[in-house]
Amino acid sequence: MISVSDFRKGVTFEMNGDPHIVLDFQHVKPGKGAAFVRTKYRNILTGATREEAFNPNDKFPKAHIETKTMQYLYSDGELYYFMDPVTFDQVPLTEELCSDAMKWLRENDEATVKFYKENAFTVEAPNFVDLIVTETEPGVKGDTATNVTKAATVETGAVVQVPIFINEGEKIQIDTRVGEYLGRSK
Repeated sequence: MISVSDFRKGVTFEMNGDPHIVLDFQHVKPGKGAAFVRTKYRNILTGATREEAFNPNDKFPKAHIETKTMQYLYSDGELYYFMDPVTFDQVPLTEELCSDAMKWLRENDEATVKFYKENAFTVEAPNFVDLIVTETEPGVKGDTATNVTKAATVETGAVVQVPIFINEGEKIQIDTRVGEYLGRSK
């Protein structure tokens, strides 16, 4: 059990049988009346966000979230298959769970898969990936005075805005959290 007075950002708890994560909290001690904890939290399974005030003495069961680094193997068109590199177990996951991460993952790349009660609920790509540009318009010589960008398609099919001097075949680094170009890969 976790007490509401112990809430911090990132703490997970169960309420009404569903796992939630604390996004923000504030301990409030009004001049008159009892203290309370104003909490903003998100349902891990549905993604719904809610704000609520709790009594600091309230207690909730701790939600145990298991995080595994898994290797993306392949897709059969409907399901994406991930393998646990320790046990070699393969886990098929739906496109709904993987859609955000799949635009940054190639076969054999590693991803973070989070489980609640042995059921996967999200797949996260690494924060930074190095991908090859497969399609982009050639840059115009002399058009570099300002911070001009153009669209570039990378090998996974994702489209990223890159500087005008990036050409097809170059390897670039991308921040997957925001989908932005960081620089050329070394």
